Amino acid sequence: MPDSNGKRVSGKIVEVEAYRGPEDRASHAYGGRRTKRTETMYRTGGVAYVYFVYGMYYQFNVVSNVGDVPHAILVRALEPVEGIETMRERRHSHPDHNLTNGPGKLCIAMGIDRQLDGADLLGDRVWIEEYESVSTRRIAKGPRIGIDYAEAWIDKPWRFWIKNNSYVSR
Repeated sequence: MPDSNGKRVSGKIVEVEAYRGPEDRASHAYGGRRTKRTETMYRTGGVAYVYFVYGMYYQFNVVSNVGDVPHAILVRALEPVEGIETMRERRHSHPDHNLTNGPGKLCIAMGIDRQLDGADLLGDRVWIEEYESVSTRRIAKGPRIGIDYAEAWIDKPWRFWIKNNSYVSR
């Protein structure tokens, strides 16, 4: 995505989590919940779902199903590719391995906020493009993080990451 000077700020997606509402207790759309915040999840896949958590962080998701079926993929970590100086400035000179290794961190580094909620991911404000092919042997999977309240949904192996990538969150 372009920064305020029109230069690209980009990263390779290295970690994601899947959310399958309305049956997934960890999903914002659990039980068919439709609020101003979650309405974007009900759109046709291919748009950004950006929300604010803990009163301090934005989270970037990709809506991933047909209309009215609220599934989304949380982008948990990126490996910086372009615009690293801009990312360093936005993250106040954190070490490079710590710039984008978490969903809130990557939103700060990339300049993502609620203004991108609902943005078309084939548009010109934020987008996902092919970068490199990763073999399935290099992809690990396991339970999602921070969803202790989700009961039977806690252990679903819906977190995926590139093995041995230093930008994967803790």
